[in-house]
Formats: sequence, structure tokens, C-alpha cells
Amino acid sequence: MIQFLKKIFPNANDRNLNRYERIAGQVEAAGEALKNLSDEELAGRTDVLKDRLKNGETLDDILVDAFAVIREASTRVLGQRHYPVQIMGAMALHEGNIAEMKTGEGKTLMATLAIYLNALTEEGVHVVTVNEYLARRDSEIMSPLFNYLGLTVGLNISNLSKEEKAEAYRCDVTYGTNNEYGFDYLRDNMVVYKEQMVQRPLNFAIVDEVDSILVDEARTPLIISGSAAKSTELYAMANHFVHRLKKEEDYTVDEKTKNVQLTEEGINKAEQMFNIDNLYDYAHVTLNHHINQALKAKVIMIRDVDYVVQEGEVVIVDPFTGRLMAGRRYSDGLHQAIEAKEGLEIQRESMTLATITFQNYFRMYKKLSGMTGTAKTEEEEFRNIYNMDVNVIPTNKPIARLDSSDLIYKSMAGKFRAIVEEIAQRHATGQPILVGTVAVETSELLSQMLHKKRIPHNVLNAKNHEREAEIIENAGQVGMVTIATNMAGRGTDIKLGEGVRELGGLHILGTERHESRRIDNQLRGRAGRQGDPGSSQFYISMEDELMRRFGSDNLMNMMERLGMDEDTPIESKLVTKAVESAQKRVEGSNFDARKQLLQYDDVMRQQREIIYGQRQDVLDADNLSDIIVRMLDAVVDRVVTAHTPDETVQEEWDLKEIADHINGVMFTEQVYSEKDFKGLDREEIIEKINEKVHAAFQEKENMMPEEQLREFEKAVILRAVDTKWMDHIDQMEQLRQGIHLRAYGQIDPLREYQFEGFEMFEAMIAAIEEEVSMYIMKAQVEQNVQREQVAEGKAVVPSDKAESKKQPTRKKSDIGRNDPCPCGSGKKYKSCHGAAAE
Repeated sequence: MIQFLKKIFPNANDRNLNRYERIAGQVEAAGEALKNLSDEELAGRTDVLKDRLKNGETLDDILVDAFAVIREASTRVLGQRHYPVQIMGAMALHEGNIAEMKTGEGKTLMATLAIYLNALTEEGVHVVTVNEYLARRDSEIMSPLFNYLGLTVGLNISNLSKEEKAEAYRCDVTYGTNNEYGFDYLRDNMVVYKEQMVQRPLNFAIVDEVDSILVDEARTPLIISGSAAKSTELYAMANHFVHRLKKEEDYTVDEKTKNVQLTEEGINKAEQMFNIDNLYDYAHVTLNHHINQALKAKVIMIRDVDYVVQEGEVVIVDPFTGRLMAGRRYSDGLHQAIEAKEGLEIQRESMTLATITFQNYFRMYKKLSGMTGTAKTEEEEFRNIYNMDVNVIPTNKPIARLDSSDLIYKSMAGKFRAIVEEIAQRHATGQPILVGTVAVETSELLSQMLHKKRIPHNVLNAKNHEREAEIIENAGQVGMVTIATNMAGRGTDIKLGEGVRELGGLHILGTERHESRRIDNQLRGRAGRQGDPGSSQFYISMEDELMRRFGSDNLMNMMERLGMDEDTPIESKLVTKAVESAQKRVEGSNFDARKQLLQYDDVMRQQREIIYGQRQDVLDADNLSDIIVRMLDAVVDRVVTAHTPDETVQEEWDLKEIADHINGVMFTEQVYSEKDFKGLDREEIIEKINEKVHAAFQEKENMMPEEQLREFEKAVILRAVDTKWMDHIDQMEQLRQGIHLRAYGQIDPLREYQFEGFEMFEAMIAAIEEEVSMYIMKAQVEQNVQREQVAEGKAVVPSDKAESKKQPTRKKSDIGRNDPCPCGSGKKYKSCHGAAAE
């Protein structure tokens, strides 16, 4: 009945597949006519196709012919001819969707069809892989094919010079990693000369292992980090304060989320200590942030567990491996807070110079597509966030893998004994086994147990990509036992060795269920490629994290009542369904978290696009006079409006403040006094000021040689934009850290973040305009001014626990005695916390 209904009402996936199948037939038919062409004639078809595009045809118009050309070329150059299902997958890519193809179905070759077609526009195609090994491997394998057809191929990896990167981006096809593409975009928007930019406009990207890059890594921002010019004094003050607080009375700790919060009493103590009225006033956002980080350092971060102190430095301990991570630092001021806690020299906080998430970077491409073996479970996310549909492409040959039901054990110890026994039995027959683990600790525990049984094996936990690929490639040989974290070796096929088919093919053994069904499917899919035999089975215990989180109590009680021991498993479809239901809930929760993150990040995206767009205008412009005049006018307008409010009578306007402010920003001497504005309305005051400001600006322009003047103007504007933008990124991050507290006051944190973020952005724009106005109008230019980057940053992909390398240390604070105290009290430093220091 269901099959009958499907025929009458086919779903979108089936409709697409039917259409793709028809086109695949047309490509096969068109290919027949190409077989008799010489190599030169076949290669010449590229220019023919390009001419058709230039004469008004679209990519869709030439698709069948282009696919047929590269298919024939692939047969001659690589000895591989695309299967019809690969043509169908390439159709999904070309249409900006995701092709879900099982492991071993030839995604790398399939992609060449869509790459070739879209490269004919000469606007560039980016192929995105999860690591540099795969980028290099794929570019080396496919370069001869593209070169044969007259296309250029570039490789974009780390440690290339700007010239080498620019050359790679100028190629028709560029292979590279997601990190490198994102970092290049950020670096391009920090350059001070447009010739230093390496990327072209983002045209078309094909993302390999698209679920890994656009889902699993979507919450990890790319960050260009540099040394911040901030005082370290506040860390010591916050540390001194939090060590006087008592648990429960002054703060509470949520062990589950590792979150720590001040109580009402703790907030009162903070306000008394720092002599302020309201800790949560916007003016004290920095102080609030420092107190929170000091509390985290005191309560959450445990010495000799999370970090150790060696030779006067805090060294992070990797939570997965237990190894020391020398040179890595906690981000967001947490490292400095721990240094203050341990009484060490506080090092400069690293500052974010530029940042973007993969979600927002990849959404900037004109067209985005992806391929993977597992995407259907995340289809809603791909559609909602990236506007991509998931097309499940059928396999070239039927899947022959045997997937057994889960085996459920009462305890973890019983489960691991059974796993080792199963490995020993299968190993004795020579059948290769791939053991998938969720965590590194599990890999190491199993490895120890296998050593005791004297079973030779390889352990893989995603440390060395080149070695990783080699181990995975050999995992299908007779007698091989490979233990791997579930994500290790993605993108590399496991080919069966001689005689392995007769032994039942590769056996997949899952040591526990991952919180995502997609990762389990990815592990399973490593066996049974291209119709090969294979098998898979997952082992579960009631003590596994997933089972503990989602109510295994009833099942545990039932096992107790039945008197089941640790070594007796049960096989229950009910439990398997319960596990899958738990996984769906976790996936839904993770999707909601990523969606919320994107909603917050969209605020920064809009601001980043405005700043980067205006910055590009500055780099491209030959004459910035109009931009500067608009800035001068905006400053005048803002100053006058602020001191002539509508709700006050004209006699109460603060005309002296207007005169003082304008003199201070726009002129090197006293040009205006209070009496100059007496009796004038607001518009007349603005007009009067603008008259002299414009005249002074014109005079300044006439004083300097044209070339020197333009360079000076660009240097001033770029410096102001870059410094203010960096501070703004920092402030927005601190605002975001504390914004969830607004929910306690029945206020929507996201709306507040959008509203306050907009206000902060407006304030930043005002600060840029004021700084530019002051330097343009008052600076004396004695020689040619060189544009300089505000800071040299390092690219870091922060994990939850670490960020960039340490920065140069500063032993003393640079707060002057008459500077405002960093605690936010509004007093001078000498009259507040400086008094104690002296």
C-alpha cells in the first residue's frame, strides 16, 4: 500500500531522482558522440562551452554536454567512467543541494562533473575538505583531468605566502580546507592595500563531508587573535574579591553545566567592594565579566585536573588525553584569571581581531553545495540555515552489509569484556575489524585490554591525518584490528584485502551509541562499500552516558529483577528504539543550540558586512573627500543635537559645551565661543559650524600634495575603523556572555542583544567618525604617512578549553594615577583602587 501511495504522491527526493535519472540518460547518450574525438578535439570542447556561456546560454543549457565531456575525459585520463548514480549526485551539487552518497560510492570523482561545469564561468570553484591531507590528495588525483581540459587547479593550505595563495585562488578550481578559506576571508578584510587581498568574490563551493563542516563544526568560530592593549590590574582586583566569597551564601555552582553565578548577597558585596550602584549596569559590563571569570577560575578550574602550574606558567591539561597542552591558553580572560588565582605574573589577554563562524562564512557563497554519506538526519537544519535540500542518491550496487540489533549489557565492565571476546573470536578467523569509540579514553582502555590478550591492533584518534588515512586504508586487510574514534578517517575508503570477502567482509563494532544517529551511520557505512559484504553491531551498557541521560532506570530495575548478571546481554528492539528516540531528542536539542547561536551571530554578521563593505570602499576609492565630509557633518550634527534637546527651552541649551567640543575636535585653536550661537536655532548652529569646518578642511586639502593627502586620509580612516572594530568585537562578546541573565527579568535575551548590539554599533560608528574628524582636522603631517595594520594576528580555531599562544607579558599596570579606575566606579584611579596599590 505504501509503495502504491509513493507512486501516486512521490516526495521531493523521488521527484528529483526521477529528473536526475532522465538527465543521466541524456549525458550517456551525448557521450557516445565524443568517443571518436581526438584528445585535442575533446579538450577543445572547453572553449566551445565557454563561448556558449558568453553568448547568453546558461549553465543548465550546457549541462548535458559539459557532463559528457568531462565523463569522456575522465575515462581517458583517470581510467574511471562516472556511473549514472554519480551523474545524479553531480546534478544535486550543481543545483546547490547536498548529495548523500554512501561510503565508497566515489564522491570525489562525482564532484568533478559539477566542478567542471561551474568552472566554465571562470569565476572560480572552491572544493572544501576537512583536512589538508585530503585537499592535497584530491587536488593531485584530479589535476591531470582538469588540466587535460584546459582548466587550472590550485591548492590552498596553511603556511603559503600571500602570492601563493592569490595564485591558488586565481585558478579555475581551488582545493582547500574549511579553516583556510575562512581565515583568508578574515585576513583579506584586515589588509591595508587592496593588492594584498587573495580571495576573489565567493562564487561556488562544494563542501566534502558537509555534515562535519556545516553541522559539527558550526559552533566553532574562526578567530584571528592578537595581543590586547588592556590592563591586567582588574584581574588581580577581581581575584582578590572572589576569594572573600562563600559558596551558597555568595555564589552558586551548577556542576552539570559548570556554571557559577553570584547570589543577591554576592552582588551586594561586589557593589560595596567596587563602590558602584549596580553591578549589572551596562557601564560595568567589563567588571562583571572579570568577576565571573575570577569565580570560574576559583570554583570550576581545578589545579592538577584542568591545568598544572609549571615554571611559573599555567599549562592546560587536555581533558581527553590527559596530556599537557603547552603553548595553549584559555580564551576570554579565563587564563589570566587563573594566573591571578595562582599568584602568578598575569600575561596580556589575547584579543579577537576578527572572527566568523562557518555558518556565516559559507552562506556568503553565491551557490553552496555539499556531499557526505550521512546528512538526511540533519535535513531540517540544512534547509533552514543553508537553504540546501538533501538528495539521497541510490548506491551503484545493492548494499550487502548485515546490520545486527544492539546488544545491551547491565554494566560497562561486562560490555567491554564481551567486546574484547568478540574481537578475539573474529580476529582468530582473520576477519578485519573496525572498532568505533566515542571518546579517546575508550580507545585507550580497549587498547590496554587487547594488549593483555596479545591481539595486535592500530589505535586511531584523529591526531595525524596522513598516518590516519594510511591506517584506515589498510583496515580492510586480513587480520587487521583498528580502534578509531567514530569521526577518524572520514573521506578515506576502506578497501577489502584479498580473501576478506570470503571471511564476511569488514566487521564494524560500535562500543556505544553516539548522541547523533548520523555519526553511528557514518561508522556503519565504512563496511559494505560498492556491494562488498560486511557486518555491524553496537554494544550498549546501562552505564553509557546516553543511557544515563535518558532514563535507563526502568530497564536497569527489570534486569535486576530478572537476576541478570554483567556478562549476559539482552537484544531488544524496544531498547534500540528507546536509544534512537534519545538520539533524536539530543539532535533536536543540538540543532536548537546551533540555531540560537546563529541568531546571535547574525547580529555580528550584519555589522561585519557593513564594516567590511565600507572598509572595501575606502581601499577602492581614489578620493575620500566626500566620505570625510560626511563624517565631519555627522560629528557636528551629533554634538549639536546632544546639547540642544527638544524637551528643553532654547535658553537652557548648553552652548558652551557645543563650542568646547567642536573646538576640541575640529580646530587647533579656539574658533567658537558660547556667544557665537546665542539666539540661533539648532539648524542655524549646525550650518554655522559646518561653514567653518568645511572651509578649514578645504584649506587642509590644499596644503598637501594630492598623493600624500590621499594616503594620509586612507591611513587615518583604516586605523580608526580597525581599532574601533576590534574593541567592538570584544565588547559584543562580553555582552553576549552575560545577556542570558536578562531572562530572569522576563526579558528576551536575544532581542536585548540585538537592541544593545545595535546601540553599541551606532556608538562605534560615532567613535570612528569622531576620531577620523579629529586626526584629519588637527594632525600635522610632516612626511608621507604609511598605512599600517593595527595588529598582526594569529589564526586560531579555539576549542572549548583553549585559544591562542601566550602573548608578551607585562608586569605592571599602565593605569595612570589620574585615569578612571578600571573597576567602573567613575573615580580617578588614585582615589579608588590606586590608593591601596600606593
